[in-house]
Amino acid sequence: MSRDKTRLYVLAAALILWLPLSAPAAAPAVKLDRAPININDQESLQRGARIFINYCLNCHSASYMRYTRLTDLGLTEAQIKENLMFAADKPGETMTVAMRAKDAKEWFGAAPPDLTVITRSRGPDWVYTYLRTFYRDDTRPLGWNNLVFDKVGMPHVLHELQGHLVPVMQEVKGEDGKMHHVVARLELAKPGRLTPAEYDALVADLVNYMTWMGEPAKAQRMRTGVAVIAFLALFFVVAFYLKKEYWRDVH
Repeated sequence: MSRDKTRLYVLAAALILWLPLSAPAAAPAVKLDRAPININDQESLQRGARIFINYCLNCHSASYMRYTRLTDLGLTEAQIKENLMFAADKPGETMTVAMRAKDAKEWFGAAPPDLTVITRSRGPDWVYTYLRTFYRDDTRPLGWNNLVFDKVGMPHVLHELQGHLVPVMQEVKGEDGKMHHVVARLELAKPGRLTPAEYDALVADLVNYMTWMGEPAKAQRMRTGVAVIAFLALFFVVAFYLKKEYWRDVH
């Protein structure tokens, strides 16, 4: 192998090793709060489904999710039709919205993304923190901004529940050596219909449902996996003693 090729391989290996170390530099500056996820809590998932359909499904779709899948949460088709189906006629339909993508782009600047797998894409902690950190910003077209998603184009659809948060600014010295105004914290300026604790619980239910929606079969798959591992562990003990008995005279 020539010296040039050796150097090339060493450089490629060094680059591969360096990439994981450089990843934290792209992490968001805002510390994400831990989302209290429990996809085995059916009552939480049912509450989250109601919140999602009443508040999120007006603009966002969940086009990979069918209403009939909500029966996995302990709901009957009659309950789904009566309480959760406002934009569809049959339980087998997917969760789509009537708003056209063209109209959404004109009104909001961009079409609202499909939310079926948003927690798998962004992570539950990101979505949980995002929904709790909207604040008033008169410089934005819709009057709202967000700590996690700066200059967000989405209005705060839950503001009547949470209330109005306002930013408390502070000056910090940036890497360029200049002073910059940043949001130090958010304060509640106008209370909503819910207390902060009640609103956090509501968002937790919503994110819990969205996490389940991204992979509805996960809970069943995990239960099946535990049963398979338990069976293999039991079978290993039986196989071990069977082998010991079979080879007893040989050894």
